[in-house]
Amino acid sequence: MKILKFCPNCGNKTLNWDGEKKWSCPECSFTLYNNVAGAVAVVIRCGNEIYLTRRNQEPKKGKLDLAGGFVDPKESAENTCKRELFEELQLEIDIKNLRYLTSLPNVYQYKEIDYNTIDLFYEYRVSEKFEVNIELSEISETQWIHISEINFDDIAFDSQKKFFEEYLKNFS
Repeated sequence: MKILKFCPNCGNKTLNWDGEKKWSCPECSFTLYNNVAGAVAVVIRCGNEIYLTRRNQEPKKGKLDLAGGFVDPKESAENTCKRELFEELQLEIDIKNLRYLTSLPNVYQYKEIDYNTIDLFYEYRVSEKFEVNIELSEISETQWIHISEINFDDIAFDSQKKFFEEYLKNFS
């Protein structure tokens, strides 16, 4: 995040990054906070299998991922789940059937910028497996994987790896 150098208020090359969450300008007292971004990840589950996507873009292109994405301004996390599942998978869901599981911090690196996120994990159970029309710009494929066969090295994001470690312990 230290790539920003010029103050957007006074234009001087005096913008300082604190190394964690804010830029400040000693010339004009401008302050810009880099707050945590909200994101959702949905475990679509049928019996003992989980529906995973394979990323078709950076970051982590080619790695497995849970369906989900960033929360838009003025949008609830549950509505984000609904929107993202439709955008990525053309899957219509009833948000009343979403079950919140946990949250974990993560770092999402995009074009050499680290975005700190809080990833909110939800579970959505279905009674039978399905196949969908995927959005190829974001996802290269989807697959049902038995929960015991998830390879943590193939999971895209650290927060999801940590999530699955706990999820497997409490799997029922």
